[in-house]
Amino acid sequence: MSLKKTSPAPIAVLAVMIVLATVSCEKLKISRLKANYYFSNANQAFSEQRYRDAIENYEKALELNSNLVQAYRFLGESYKATFSPGVDTERNMERADEALEALKKAYEISPENETIIHSLADMYDKLRNFEEAEKLFLKILEMNPTDMSNYYVVAEFYKRYAGGESEEEAEEGEEAEKGAEKDEKTPFEKAEEMYLRRIELEPYNPQGYAYIAQFYEDLELSVRRVDQAYYYYDKRTQLEPDNPRAWLSKGVNRWAKAFRLQNRLNRQQRLQAAKKGEECLLKASELDPTYPEPYSWLSVIYQSVLAKIDPDRANRYIEDGQMYLERYKEAREAEAERQKLEKELKK
Repeated sequence: MSLKKTSPAPIAVLAVMIVLATVSCEKLKISRLKANYYFSNANQAFSEQRYRDAIENYEKALELNSNLVQAYRFLGESYKATFSPGVDTERNMERADEALEALKKAYEISPENETIIHSLADMYDKLRNFEEAEKLFLKILEMNPTDMSNYYVVAEFYKRYAGGESEEEAEEGEEAEKGAEKDEKTPFEKAEEMYLRRIELEPYNPQGYAYIAQFYEDLELSVRRVDQAYYYYDKRTQLEPDNPRAWLSKGVNRWAKAFRLQNRLNRQQRLQAAKKGEECLLKASELDPTYPEPYSWLSVIYQSVLAKIDPDRANRYIEDGQMYLERYKEAREAEAERQKLEKELKK
């Protein structure tokens, strides 16, 4: 049996292919290293808020390695940082387009990345593109429905579009905006639904009640809204009766009703709200005598409301208000001393 001689031609071709592959790998390796170098420089510039330098370096990194998903994301964030919402100049809108293009690319590469989805949703929100932003914010919620913070993110998004409401609508219990059809929910209704869903999922977490109360207070002030906020502040104190900050929120809420809504209330209603506010603020100061804010608001409620509602006792309320103002100053000074001492001890 004879052995056949191997032709030298295929061997030579194979050798050339190996050399070319090796050279290509080396070039790819060098390219990736350069990309990482520019990416690192870009991150440093981004952290220092030098967004133009960051943009330049992210773009160089992506020219060398188009798979750097985080480079696309932070390139979009850099353009977003140079964009001014509401300014319709050609250059400003070009920055918006660049931000969207980069963030869409990041989303295309990594469609399940919550941070990237949020970044893109936020850009649409800044452009007041409600529909596109809503889709993405809801996708985050669908992807991770057990993360309670996601409900706040979506609720706050809707809240930005809820707008104000007229006094008549508030008093009659009507929503601020009317949908095109009866069954279409307004942004206000959607925001409210998100806060309530959060409470439903964790009914014993006081934070949920604090958030929805703040939501109602941040709307255009009305008797109905301020009372809705109080209802949830009260729920919060039921869950954490020893928290002075929870009682402070209730007290400030009652002051807002008695003072800021004085033209919509009669004397008895104002007095009732002010006395309830006083009761809550005294409770807060009793729970933590070193807590400054309750003293400040007691001073305010005595002098701005009770002294005016009850002229016969005005002098006493003014004196008490001054007394609590002094206590507030003392508590603030003591708090500052404590913080100073803590810093020294840490050193």
